[in-house]
Amino acid sequence: MKKLIPSYIRIPVIFFSVGAAMEYFIDSGDRPAFIKYPMILLFLGVFLFLLIAIEIVNKAVDNVTYHLLTEEQKEKLKQAQNLSFRDSEWYKSLMHKLTRTVPIDKENQLLLDHDYDGIKELDNTLPPWWVYLFYITIVFAGIYLFRFHFAGADDQEMELQKEMAQAKIEIAEYMKTAPDMMDEKSVTLLTDKPSLAEGKTIFDTNCAACHRADGGGTIGPNLTDDHWILGGGIKNVFHTIMNGGRDSKGMISWKGTLKPKEMQKVASYILSLQGTNPKDAKVAEGEIWAEKVTTKIDSTNIKSDSLKTKN
Repeated sequence: MKKLIPSYIRIPVIFFSVGAAMEYFIDSGDRPAFIKYPMILLFLGVFLFLLIAIEIVNKAVDNVTYHLLTEEQKEKLKQAQNLSFRDSEWYKSLMHKLTRTVPIDKENQLLLDHDYDGIKELDNTLPPWWVYLFYITIVFAGIYLFRFHFAGADDQEMELQKEMAQAKIEIAEYMKTAPDMMDEKSVTLLTDKPSLAEGKTIFDTNCAACHRADGGGTIGPNLTDDHWILGGGIKNVFHTIMNGGRDSKGMISWKGTLKPKEMQKVASYILSLQGTNPKDAKVAEGEIWAEKVTTKIDSTNIKSDSLKTKN
């Protein structure tokens, strides 16, 4: 009848343990499982009700049973309930099985013939828990030896290298579809009208002051001819917008003002100005830049690479 753990502790521990287990094993994404699946909340409510009901029934059964006991039995029960945890029979039995200790009054049976200045030695048996743990380490060592030195399983260094390689692949895939993670290696040319229209708006707001609204150039170079100071093509233009122009005399870096997607759109719009030949355009600067065209064997897609870059 004695309960080592009171009900006001036992019920919350069991309830929250079951709730945590359901939260762990049920895939609910970034939302708690009981919110995403209302049936779980209903189940937990019923489960809590049953726990409380079981405790009430157990207490009622204990009360009835206690009143059916004789006075002698009640006295024995009271003594058992007053025993400390360490004095209980089951605890003593468990500790004896784990340690195989010999009572103090029988230690003379374990005395060895050794006597060091009155200090004597007992021939105690090794505790079973220690012996079993030692056996477990031997078995573990055998399995470890076979798996990593004969079966060729991955060690920690190899696992790290594979995880790092997989992480690089996943990052590269994410970069392809994450506009705000775009860089000059992953940027592509946009040709659709909505994107170019947004690029024009960005250009008029941020770039026209130095390059003119038509791209003919004033302080900045002419963007409509085939000469480029830092290289043409979407990747080079994107890189220049993101990181800025030449030191001390080029344009500023726009990566603190524009998002990568916005820089892609304005770079695509700039390239759409090629060959428009605005009136009174600035004299060409830099070197002629052209794209090297290569045709893939399995398709008609064109891949463009820069031939020359501006310094």
